Amino acid sequence: MAAAKKNKIKYNLKNVHAAKLTVGEDGSFTYDTPKAIPGAVSISLDAEGDSSPFYADGIVYFRSVSNNGYSGDLEIALIPEWFRTEILKETLDKNGVLVERSDIAETEKFALLFEFDGDINAIRHVLYNCTASRPSIESETKEDTIEPGTETLSLTADPRSDGLVKSRTGDTTSEETYNGWYQTVYVPDSESE
Repeated sequence: MAAAKKNKIKYNLKNVHAAKLTVGEDGSFTYDTPKAIPGAVSISLDAEGDSSPFYADGIVYFRSVSNNGYSGDLEIALIPEWFRTEILKETLDKNGVLVERSDIAETEKFALLFEFDGDINAIRHVLYNCTASRPSIESETKEDTIEPGTETLSLTADPRSDGLVKSRTGDTTSEETYNGWYQTVYVPDSESE
C-alpha cells in the first residue's frame, strides 16, 4: 500500500463486518473471525470525551483531553440473523423463530470493521470494543414505488481496558495488512504480545 499518491476524498460506506470479542480471565482479548453485515447504508459516529483546561498565569496552562470512544448509528438494509443471535443474544426456538427476551442484561461486545472508498485506496477502519442496542421496529406500506426499509443499530465504541479504541489504514499501510483486514481483527504491533 505504500503508494506515492494519497487519498484526497472519502465516500461510500461498504464492507461492514463484525467480530465477537471475548475477554479472557487474564484480561487478554480475542476476536472471532469477522463476518460480513451486507447492505450498509450509513454510519455516523461522534467522538466521546472531555477537554478540561487548567488555568495558571492568566492563560490555559495545561489542557487534559479524554478519549471515551465513539457513539452513534449504523444503518443497514437488514440485520443478519447471525448478528441477532450471536451479538444481540436473540434465540432461535425449535421452529426457527427468533425470540427476544427481556432478561438479557447485556449484549455481546464486538469489533466493527468497515471501509470508505477513496479516490486512490479504500480507507479501512476497526473499532475494537463495540456494543449495540436493540433496533427499533418500523416500516411503511408499499405505495407506487417500493422504498426499501432499513434497520438502525445504536452503537457505542468504548476504549478496551488496555486503552485501545480504533485503528485505520493509512497512506503507508503494508499491502499484507491491507489485504488481510477482513480475515482477522487487526491489532497494532505495539499492543500484541
